[in-house]
Amino acid sequence: MSKKHIVVLTGAGVSAESGFATFRDAGGLWEQYDVNDVASIEGWYRNRELVLDFYNQRRSQLRDASPNAAHFAIANLEKDYNVDVITQNVDNLHERAGSTRVVHLHGELTKVRPESGVYDRTGSEKEVIDIGYGEVKLGDLSPSGQQLRPHIVFFGEAVPMIEKAIDLVEKADILLIVGSSLQVYPAAGLYRYAPIDIPIYVIDPKPVPISDSRVTFIQDVATKGMEKFVGMLAD
Repeated sequence: MSKKHIVVLTGAGVSAESGFATFRDAGGLWEQYDVNDVASIEGWYRNRELVLDFYNQRRSQLRDASPNAAHFAIANLEKDYNVDVITQNVDNLHERAGSTRVVHLHGELTKVRPESGVYDRTGSEKEVIDIGYGEVKLGDLSPSGQQLRPHIVFFGEAVPMIEKAIDLVEKADILLIVGSSLQVYPAAGLYRYAPIDIPIYVIDPKPVPISDSRVTFIQDVATKGMEKFVGMLAD
């Protein structure tokens, strides 16, 4: 008998308990920075040095962060299920916890790419360079001679991995949403692609704006919510 397929959609809330600063919550990064300055394509062209410095700081912060119990619980699902993680997060905490199939909708913090790259048919950016937790400065160039930029999907840019994410959700037996406010599109609409007869679980300490009879809400932080979810699977 084949294993059931769980698709997990995660947002900033799954990493919040790791001490990795979220953007939208109280005290989050958007209170310290103007999103238009550091996370939009217009901001990049206006002040590349500011954007590079912002993401250099985020990489430094990520280096000191560790996966939390929610990340590990998601990774441990792979023992009994086929699991695909679709994350809105740019951190690598899912991978560090042991998840083996992770789709990053909004890019990856530990990677950089040429300023003007071309996506291939899989939605992957060509000439992506993994720099770990290192820094990128103005004047650092790719092998093709272009300024390196964060491998991040800025506001105002297309989300190249969304089609792959939709395909995964359409094939899910169980959809689990953890720590996402479902306010950022196109990721916020992914649950609508889930098969009509599958259960959907939503873990978040705050109410999430979904009105769908398939949804079971677990109103708790990610670590405690994952404990409850795993218990529900065992029942």
